[in-house]
Amino acid sequence: MTGGAASGTSGGKAVTNGWRIEWAPVAFIAAVGVVVAIINATSAIMEGQTGGPPIDARAAWLYEVSSVFMVVLLSPAIGWMVWRVPPPPEPSRSAWLGMAGVHFAAACAFSVLHIAGMVALRKLGYASAGSTYVFAYNGDLIVPFIYEWRKDLLTYASNALCFWAWSFWQAQRAAQALVAEPASPAADQRIEVRDGARVSLIDPAAIGWVEAAGNYVEIHARDATHLVRGTLSGFEERLAEHGFVRIHRSRLINKARVSGFRPTSSGDLEITLDDGRIVGGSRRFRSLLEG
Repeated sequence: MTGGAASGTSGGKAVTNGWRIEWAPVAFIAAVGVVVAIINATSAIMEGQTGGPPIDARAAWLYEVSSVFMVVLLSPAIGWMVWRVPPPPEPSRSAWLGMAGVHFAAACAFSVLHIAGMVALRKLGYASAGSTYVFAYNGDLIVPFIYEWRKDLLTYASNALCFWAWSFWQAQRAAQALVAEPASPAADQRIEVRDGARVSLIDPAAIGWVEAAGNYVEIHARDATHLVRGTLSGFEERLAEHGFVRIHRSRLINKARVSGFRPTSSGDLEITLDDGRIVGGSRRFRSLLEG
């Protein structure tokens, strides 16, 4: 048994899990893209039939579908960038300018990939119809590139906002679930913990969180940290009836000890216990928190 402050997460933000694709915002982006493609394609066809620039209906649909396909294909990369470089929590001008600069560079890279993929798909479509697609405008590549680039900047920004809003909303839901009414504890409050030949009886109400540490488990109580051999899944089963929930692949928390929380801009959680210590939670386990 070791006394004193907890290591790893005590007094600071814990390391959280890695990134994963959020399919809900990807589906939303795809749905919006389909609606926009239908509106733009049908508008171009109708204008061509009522005195506007003539256009083959197949070409009108190819232009829109190729663009939307590439936007949806690249959207997970935008989600990764939002996770990797989220809005800074502090109102610092330099921090916000730094974030904006990184995302501007990412938006330019997104535009290059979007245009390259879109043009490749259009060339394939034209070739299948026995024709040739030319991206250049009167022999000039700069003008059409700038035209697409300025639209891509707005597309990147709107998609990034979509991913950020989704992650923030999910974090809010998970955080609110943390302060819900804890489960009713069993009649015998204390749990038996063995550390070699030493046996300790710990009141679950005194435990703030439990964390995996290799072949051991750290039990962070109010006055000490107990290092015992065991698995986190084993302690998860033992402590479930006492209101403990998983907030990370290597961490359980006592919902009754939570005094506050703050969803981070990356969609994770910073959870404050009643003694002021901060524990990090991963968005990967939000569904478990909401259950």
